[in-house]
Amino acid sequence: MSSDRIKWKINTKDHKLVHFDEDSEKTWKGPFHFIQGADSQFGLIDRYILKLPNPKWEKEIALCEEAVRKVNAIRPKPKFFVICGDLCDAVPVVSPELRKQQEETFAEIFSKVDKEIPVVCVCGNHDCGDQPTVQSVNQYRNSFGDDYFSFWVGGVLFIVINSQYYADGSLVEQLVAEQELWIDEQLALSKNSKHGAILFQHIPWFLDDVEAKDLGYFAIPYDTRKRMLDKLVAGGVKYVFCGHYHRNSGGMYNGLEVIVTSAIGGQLGTDKSGFRIVKVNEEQVSHRYYGLEEVPKDVQ
Repeated sequence: MSSDRIKWKINTKDHKLVHFDEDSEKTWKGPFHFIQGADSQFGLIDRYILKLPNPKWEKEIALCEEAVRKVNAIRPKPKFFVICGDLCDAVPVVSPELRKQQEETFAEIFSKVDKEIPVVCVCGNHDCGDQPTVQSVNQYRNSFGDDYFSFWVGGVLFIVINSQYYADGSLVEQLVAEQELWIDEQLALSKNSKHGAILFQHIPWFLDDVEAKDLGYFAIPYDTRKRMLDKLVAGGVKYVFCGHYHRNSGGMYNGLEVIVTSAIGGQLGTDKSGFRIVKVNEEQVSHRYYGLEEVPKDVQ
């Protein structure tokens, strides 16, 4: 990518986000907030929504630049800005040259986020392919850093996973096994923590009904979903923030809340392009989605 600062922000070591000092951040210091967005997806509007013959991404550029301006204006400053997948539209192994151009645009725009607000990137299906391969995962890692990692902020453990391994990991079974073993290690840390853990991924486990079995492209298959949700609940995960649906949705499962956040970029429903402000208090987490024109400057 063209911006070293973006890559530095999301660089990982031993599946840890290095921006935050783990020892000091494991201690609760009081309420804080962060920004959760999804699907900046440079190129989707022209290609998929408008179906133009030579798709560009000027529309996503305008939306993402506005999102960066809004995030930078928020006070107090958010602890971080996480983008839950489909950072760009072109799939690396399918359209490598187009993907490179879109990644350069992503880096140029999101490097303008206030240097005190780390940008945390999550891998989506357009970032490694609907059926990821070792090559496509490595291409993602070369551009954005690790595709799964964790970090502590303000006494809370945050876990980032590559949800595409659960949508279709048939060609990367070893990577799937490695991530799941690592997830077990993280859940061992969070299950006895007062604040549990917050999980970030791209594809939702479900949209609004955990029992729905015909969600196809937009959610994790049912059997895998139930197995993993039970594991996450037992491991102390209380909130899962996702994207992918390009609409807002969500629901509950045994005390775990799944929050599906609409896109910073193109919309597939009636929501407006925007992001979610998430407030972390000592006893609970609250959140609200804002269209870009509605984002408050003062977050108390």
